[in-house]
Amino acid sequence: MKPFVLLNSAMTVDGKIATENSSMQISGEQDLIRVHELRKKYDAIMVGINTVIVDNPKLTIHKIKAPKKDNPIRIIIDSKGRTPSDALVLNNDAKTIIIVSKKAPKKNLEKLEKKCDILVCGNEQVNLKEAMRKLYLKGIHSILLEGGSTLNFSMFKEGLIDEVSICIGSKILGGSTSKTFVDGEGFEPENCVKLELKNIEKIDNDVVLSYNVLN
Repeated sequence: MKPFVLLNSAMTVDGKIATENSSMQISGEQDLIRVHELRKKYDAIMVGINTVIVDNPKLTIHKIKAPKKDNPIRIIIDSKGRTPSDALVLNNDAKTIIIVSKKAPKKNLEKLEKKCDILVCGNEQVNLKEAMRKLYLKGIHSILLEGGSTLNFSMFKEGLIDEVSICIGSKILGGSTSKTFVDGEGFEPENCVKLELKNIEKIDNDVVLSYNVLN
């Protein structure tokens, strides 16, 4: 068994989610409210270590009024235990689980385990399937994935994403080094991830597309 996973993201019309070295606000204020309403519905929210290092997010509910207890558990995929000890995801607003591999340096983990739970999955890097199984056994049955392009690809590759919600903001970013919605080594054309369109919603000047993942 594994948690239900919804991949939620925003991208520009040309498929970019960030510049090479920094993030950007792509969608409008109403979409941000939608995202925080989604956070309230899920057991946990998950990102990769690059998102933590570049954006330093809190990963809490703050665009809508909600009690602290409604904040989802924060999950960080961090193979080498590189999460800074002063990262905002380690504050007291919600519980945090950092998932590392066996290669994570002990000195890194000693700093982190004082502020969060550590889950070891995989040898050289995090084994995502193992991580999902262990999270399910911990009572986490639904995850809102707000990953970057690398984690998004890895989760698709392992067949761990159930639904996709993507907001297309009315912007063009361009740039050959800008981050796309999904990167990695990609798939062969015959093996690409197939989606089933569920819903189209216009929010202000943005469009939100919802899909089921078919394979």
